[in-house]
Amino acid sequence: MKRLFAMTLLLAAFAGGNAMDVLDVEHNPTDDAASGMIGVASTPDGDPDIDELMAKAQQGDAEAQFNLGFFYYNGIGVSKDYSQAVHWWRKSAEQGSAGAQFGLGLCFNNGQGVSKDYVQAAYWYGKAAEQGYTYAQCILGLCYYNGQGVAQDYSQAAYWYRKAAEQGDAEAQYNLGVCYDNGQGVAQDYSRAVYWYRKAAEQGDVNAQYNLGISYTNGQGVQQDYSQAVYWYRKVAEQGDVTAIAALAELF
Repeated sequence: MKRLFAMTLLLAAFAGGNAMDVLDVEHNPTDDAASGMIGVASTPDGDPDIDELMAKAQQGDAEAQFNLGFFYYNGIGVSKDYSQAVHWWRKSAEQGSAGAQFGLGLCFNNGQGVSKDYVQAAYWYGKAAEQGYTYAQCILGLCYYNGQGVAQDYSQAAYWYRKAAEQGDAEAQYNLGVCYDNGQGVAQDYSRAVYWYRKAAEQGDVNAQYNLGISYTNGQGVQQDYSQAVYWYRKVAEQGDVTAIAALAELF
């Protein structure tokens, strides 16, 4: 049986470490967020120069505000303080910073520095998603898929998954494959499901690899090919997945 569910993401915060109790998403936007920290001054020992960053942020520099929020969120160079992270991300977000909008969405989603508010979370994810922020697009898709913070709408879920999938996001590719497999928000199309599962599987997505194995086993959306089924099941089984191990055993 295929794994026909949209991935619940563990929203591991920007710099990693904290698994959140929200939607399930495997995204770890650490690298993407860190790429926004351009030109951050540092002290001789390599730590960020918080005083200089603070001065720029107070002068209205959106990038400095984003970075300062990032540091407060993760306790880099300062004591961890979600309220301060929200404060600076909000200022940056209101100036159009997609990274800050996404960060603010996380805070509302998880009740960090603000009261938990899924409607506000979806609002800020939407702001970032509209600017092409890949992670926000995938998570916004999940919001629509699950009806969290927005009315459940599979068409909108598929729309945002596709936006992120076309930018190469593996989780979004898998989720879009699920939509095609289930006929949720799109016309049911097993061949398109296989197309997106393959895209995700080639990036190492375990659920996509497993579903691709099932597709080859059953000849659903692709010509039946047990050797290809074994290939993909083995990818999953090598990671200790007992369902894939059992599927392999059935083919031998």
